[in-house]
Amino acid sequence: MFHYHQPVMVVEVIQYLVTDPNGVYVDATVGGGGHAKAILEKVAQQGVLVGIDRDREAIDAARQVLAVFGSRVKLVQGSFSTIAEILHQEKIETIHGVLFDLGVSSRQLDAPERGFSFSQDGPLDMRMDQSQKMDACQVVNTYSEKELADIFFYYGEERKSRKIAHSIVVARQRKPIATTGELEKIIWKCNPGRRGGIHPATRVFMALRIYINHELDELPKALESVVQFMNEGARLVVLSYHSLEDRIVKNFFRNSQQLEVINRKPMIPSRQEIQSNPRARSARMRVAQKMMREEGTPA
Repeated sequence: MFHYHQPVMVVEVIQYLVTDPNGVYVDATVGGGGHAKAILEKVAQQGVLVGIDRDREAIDAARQVLAVFGSRVKLVQGSFSTIAEILHQEKIETIHGVLFDLGVSSRQLDAPERGFSFSQDGPLDMRMDQSQKMDACQVVNTYSEKELADIFFYYGEERKSRKIAHSIVVARQRKPIATTGELEKIIWKCNPGRRGGIHPATRVFMALRIYINHELDELPKALESVVQFMNEGARLVVLSYHSLEDRIVKNFFRNSQQLEVINRKPMIPSRQEIQSNPRARSARMRVAQKMMREEGTPA
């Protein structure tokens, strides 16, 4: 059913997100439309969904999956950090729920030409929006050793960041590092073997992807702006797959004067879901609700 991307924690997302069957919902990371389809199947005929994604391929895939819902779906290519502009453009003033499913989709990971994964050799790219100029190849081959080490340590929490950065700089002096396979081999030599089942290149590839796509910079901006569109009682649901993302969401929820936290501890996928979809294993789901205004409080 979900040929583009198998959505994570669908039952939990729908349970917490959909509070008004006639409402307007936003899937800020629509991917191949898996969560969006489940949302539209849950809401009534008056319910509307706005789907946003930076990736043109994702929008095209979602359009096919959601075609049966007709005009109830509005799909927009764009970054979720511009969510306010997108909702204004669609003439939407209030929403009843919004979902952020962060990270990279299965389709992006499985397509060698996108360069997100080292499981298959492909060009070093990693751009979610392929019209963007900066890609992983440029970063790996032109950034200084210190800059690379900082990226790997900050965005990937990679303990051997300096050693890996040094090895990259030495290797690229012989010839440019052009593919995911070439980069993976360099990292493997710095840290051979798997620890806890995790390939040693995992954190470096994740760090590069987060840095190139400005993921941690865009997230707070998007969360802040979307709250202004949320109706009283509307839910904000965030699925994150990385401790830095989860920390941003946790702190935003905790510090917001307009949100009430629904789950103090993040929800995680069931054992059965992880068995059927191993990529769900690192998912953490947090939920908050727009507070009701006290009587007499101005809007």
